[in-house]
Amino acid sequence: MAKPADKPENLRYERKFVVSELMPHEIEALVRLHPAMFFEAYPQRFVNNLYLDSHDLKSYFDNVDGLKDRMKVRIRWYGDLFGIIEKPVLELKSKNDLVGEKASFPLVPFAMDERFQLDTIHEVFRNDEIPEIMKMQLLSLEPVLLNRYSRKYFQSVNHDYRITIDSEMEFYAINAQNNTFSQKYIDTVNTVVELKYDCGKNRGAPAITSYFPFRLSKNSKYANGIERLYAW
Repeated sequence: MAKPADKPENLRYERKFVVSELMPHEIEALVRLHPAMFFEAYPQRFVNNLYLDSHDLKSYFDNVDGLKDRMKVRIRWYGDLFGIIEKPVLELKSKNDLVGEKASFPLVPFAMDERFQLDTIHEVFRNDEIPEIMKMQLLSLEPVLLNRYSRKYFQSVNHDYRITIDSEMEFYAINAQNNTFSQKYIDTVNTVVELKYDCGKNRGAPAITSYFPFRLSKNSKYANGIERLYAW
């Protein structure tokens, strides 16, 4: 899918850590005790993502194959996973190695329930104010994975660095027709910690990461969900 030219957010680094040896509250304690004086920047909430990919799962295989330049398409909303999704947002994430860029587009509401199918999301795209060239590309994709997690948000006292802590991760397989959401995987072991900052702040990042007792990891919730729920 072509990289969007409008509504880009600033380029930023995204460094991820997958932690299995500590509980989320223990990780949070480390963040709060960090010399950079991280504080809770936003109330904890559930994040929901519906991932879209081509029929041959190009985005997934680009990630697995380690391509530096890759694109991920998802629809994100907060709060309840099922029911009427009042404020969904289309997010197009392009990534070059550890540097990411994101374009966001608000969508019309839709229902995430047992009647959800491919036509549901395509109808959303047809009725929304998305650029026509992008709309045609989106209509070639299909929903393949639904995921949900609890997220806590922290920011350094100088506002240069942001940390999120994701736990209670759930993954659901999505069918092109009717969905019962019975094929699912719940990760009770891992917590994902992510450090985010603008490109101009990369020089100070080692001072942030060296404090933590866990190492940088390659991690994609989308890839993890696909591998857990689909067998070839």
